[in-house]
Amino acid sequence: MAIKATVFKANLQIADMERHYYQDHALTLARHPSETDERMMVRLLAFALHAHEYLEFGQGMTDDDEADVWQKDLTGAIELWIDVGIPDEKLIRKACGRSRQVIVYCYGGRVADMWFAKDSAQFARQKNLTIVNLPVESTQALAKLAQRTMNLQCTIQDGQVWLSDGNESVEVERVVLKAPATGAILHAHS
Repeated sequence: MAIKATVFKANLQIADMERHYYQDHALTLARHPSETDERMMVRLLAFALHAHEYLEFGQGMTDDDEADVWQKDLTGAIELWIDVGIPDEKLIRKACGRSRQVIVYCYGGRVADMWFAKDSAQFARQKNLTIVNLPVESTQALAKLAQRTMNLQCTIQDGQVWLSDGNESVEVERVVLKAPATGAILHAHS
C-alpha cells in the first residue's frame, strides 16, 4: 500500500516591495512521503518570491514533466518553471526548452556547491536559466517553521527576504550562481 502525501495548509501574506505585490494566498501543499520539511518550505519560499495569480505548485517531485512551482499563461504555455533542490542537469535543460524562464533554488551547502560545479558548463549554455543558492542555515531554519497549518508572512525589500510565523523570523539570503543571459529573461510576473 502506497504512503499518501501529507497535506499542509498555509495562509501566506506577501509584502513584496520590490515588485509592489501585496496579496494573501491560501495554499495547500502536498508533501510527498520522501520530501523533507526543508524542501517543502523552500517550495513555499519560491512561491512567495514569484507570487502571481497564475503561479501554482506542480508535481515536480514525482513527475519529470512538471516543475515544483510554475506559471502558465492562458494558452498553457509555460512562462516560469521553478525547481528546488539539485535537479538533474538534463531535466533543467529540458525545462529551459519548454519554458520562457527557469529558476532553480538549490540548497544543501557543500552538496549544492559540488552539484553546481559539476554541471556549470552545461548550465552556462542555458540562456533563460537562473540558479540561486540558499544557505543551509536559512533552509534549516525555514524547516523549523513547518506546521500542518501555517500562518506566514513574507516580506521582500531591498534584496532581503524574511519569512515569519509571528513567533520566529527567518532571513533568507539568496546567492545567484548563474544569471540569465542579458536580454534573454522576460519577467513572468510583469
